[in-house]
Amino acid sequence: MHVRTLTGGLAASLLLSLPLLSGQAVAAEPSGGTTLPLSAARVLTYDASGSAEFASAVARGAAIWNESVDGVELRPATSGQRANIRILADNGWPRALPTSLGNGTVYIGRQAVNQGYNTVRISSHELGHILGLPDRKPGPCSSLMSGSSAGVPCTNPYPNTAERAEVEDNFSAASRAPVPAPRAAAVGG
Repeated sequence: MHVRTLTGGLAASLLLSLPLLSGQAVAAEPSGGTTLPLSAARVLTYDASGSAEFASAVARGAAIWNESVDGVELRPATSGQRANIRILADNGWPRALPTSLGNGTVYIGRQAVNQGYNTVRISSHELGHILGLPDRKPGPCSSLMSGSSAGVPCTNPYPNTAERAEVEDNFSAASRAPVPAPRAAAVGG
């Protein structure tokens, strides 16, 4: 997200300085402190109020996706706001139930946590399903979507280059379209 703001500011500065470089004196229009808009990220909200002891892992998983991609941004839902993603803790295995791209329910299951799997990796992985990524099992620890097949010692919560590119592709065409209402469907994590 920081790159988009930085490049937007740089582009605005260059555009404003072009008349000066060409030798023409032109009065600039007041901008009201805004920068030129670049491709806007689709904002998805999540409700982690039911994530119990995993709330910080969920926040970190969302932050990792926000650091990793530009086409989508995950934000906590505000009070009374209907969230795109509902995140719950339960005693089962972690899983995601996407209803459409960017919508669904994530379960941070205690069964995997009790077996020693990393909670932030679980959170990032399950959010990856909501962002349109499938499981890629078996797989190496460098692949976030390899999930549990990378083993308990794997704590990598970051998507690899291919996973980041796939999420960017998923949201590039839909970046200006409204987020559809949730529908029922299931994908295991």
